[in-house]
Amino acid sequence: MRLIESKLAGLGWPSKEANDLKESRYGTDYQEFQLSRAQFLAAFGAGAGVLFTAFYLFYLNVPAALVLSLLALRTPNLYRNYARRRRQERLKLHFKEMLFSLTSSLAAGRSVENALFASLDDLKLMYPGSRTDLMDELERIRHRCANGETLESGLMDFALRSGVDEIRQFTDVFTICKRTGGDLVEIIRRSSQQIGERIEVNQEIDVLIARKRFESRIMLMVPFLFLGFLHAAAPDYMAPLYASAIGYALLTIALILFAFCAWVMMKMMNIRL
Repeated sequence: MRLIESKLAGLGWPSKEANDLKESRYGTDYQEFQLSRAQFLAAFGAGAGVLFTAFYLFYLNVPAALVLSLLALRTPNLYRNYARRRRQERLKLHFKEMLFSLTSSLAAGRSVENALFASLDDLKLMYPGSRTDLMDELERIRHRCANGETLESGLMDFALRSGVDEIRQFTDVFTICKRTGGDLVEIIRRSSQQIGERIEVNQEIDVLIARKRFESRIMLMVPFLFLGFLHAAAPDYMAPLYASAIGYALLTIALILFAFCAWVMMKMMNIRL
C-alpha cells in the first residue's frame, strides 16, 4: 500500500504526509506545489482526453488509443511544475514592484527597515482588496521583527523558501552589508535598482517570445486537424495506411518524429535567464 501511495505521490497525487509537512513549516515553500485531488483528476482527465483524441486520429483504434492515453498519468506532475513556476513568477513580479518602492523610500531618506515595511503599504495600494504571497511574507517578517527577531533572519528564511534567484541575491546583499557595516542604504538602493532592472529584462523577453509560443502551439495542432479533415473528407485516401502492418509502422514513425519535433520546439521556447 505504501509503495502504491509513493508511486502516486511521484505522479502528483496529494499525500497526507506532504500536507502535514507543509502545515508544519513556518511559511509556504514556493519550491513545491501540492495539487488537490480535484486538480489532480482534472489534469489527468484533460491530458487523457487530448492524448486519446491524438492517438485515435493516428490509429483509428479505440482500444489502442485508450491504452496509450494512460501516458496522461504524467500530466498532473507537469501541471504541478507549471503551477509552481507561475506562482514563483508572480512572486518575482511583486518583488520587483516592492524593490521600486523600496528604492524610492531609501532615496527619500528612510532607513532600510522602515522602507521595506513601507513597501507593504504600497503593495496594498497596488492590489486593493487582494492578498498576494509577498504581502503575506512581509507581514510575517514584520511580525517576527516585532517579536525581537532580526530583519535579516526573516529575509533569509523567505529567500530560502522562495526559490527565486533575485530574492536570494537581494537577501545576500542585505545580510553581507549588515555584517560588514558598509553603506547599507546606498548599497541596498543600487542593488534593488539592478535586480529590478534584471527582472524587467526577463519580462520583456517573455513578451517577445509569447507570440512565438502561441505560434508553436498552433503548429502542434495543425497535423491533427489535417488528419481529422482527411478522415472526414477523404477516408478512401487514408484507407491504405490502415490495411497493413507497414501502414501502421509508417504512422508510428511519423508520430515519433512529430513528438521529437514538438519536444525540440518546446525546448526552444523555454528561455530562462
